Amino acid sequence: MKKILLLTFVFVQVAFNLFGQEKLTIAVAANAQYAMKAIEKQYEKETGKEIDLIIGSSGKLTAQIREGAPFDLFLSADMEFPQALYKENLTTSEPQIYAYGSLVLWTCKDIDLLNVNVLLIPEVQVIAIANPKVAPYGEAAVDVMKYYKVYDKVESKLVYGESISQVNQYITSKAATIGFTAKSVVLSPEMKDKGKWMNIDKKAYQPIAQGIVILNYSLEKHKTDAELFYNYLLSEKARKTFSKYGYQFSK
Repeated sequence: MKKILLLTFVFVQVAFNLFGQEKLTIAVAANAQYAMKAIEKQYEKETGKEIDLIIGSSGKLTAQIREGAPFDLFLSADMEFPQALYKENLTTSEPQIYAYGSLVLWTCKDIDLLNVNVLLIPEVQVIAIANPKVAPYGEAAVDVMKYYKVYDKVESKLVYGESISQVNQYITSKAATIGFTAKSVVLSPEMKDKGKWMNIDKKAYQPIAQGIVILNYSLEKHKTDAELFYNYLLSEKARKTFSKYGYQFSK
């Protein structure tokens, strides 16, 4: 009986190893979610390997990683958060830039978007931005308003989303008159026909270099798969997908 039980246990373990391996879990900054969903489908189709995407602000995802969240990779909206994790010995190597993001001004109201001064008109009563303390795109939005010298005049109109995802909800629901979001959002199939948007001049904010790191958690079970997916995200094939969502690969 003991021998039978032992063999059963071994069979279950082998079966789990062959068929029940856990998926890679990827922490993704909210601005990159639409591009990453496209890449996820592409990667799973090509390799048969499934992955899970956990979406949030870069700051909140970083806090979760520090608390031991079981993430294998982290795609941030900047380089500062992954660099901090590297210095804290929570990553397998230094962060690499996977893309440069772009900021846009977006509205679902009947407002003409001629330039950033549109924020000053009376019809614009609520301006949505991501929380600049935890979301790099929110920090960039503040930089833009200060560059055009409108920040002090519109600060009372600002509402803060925890991430770009919440900002998008404010804008599409029209709870906010207008807002700053990532270009990848307005180019996504889910959002491309909603409202109007305008590009923001790159000179008005610092280049949004977005970094990727493999986290130490991956070393426990998923080292090889994590490295394969990491390399895939830096490949020309993934770059083509990121490009469709407005990302660039130089400042």
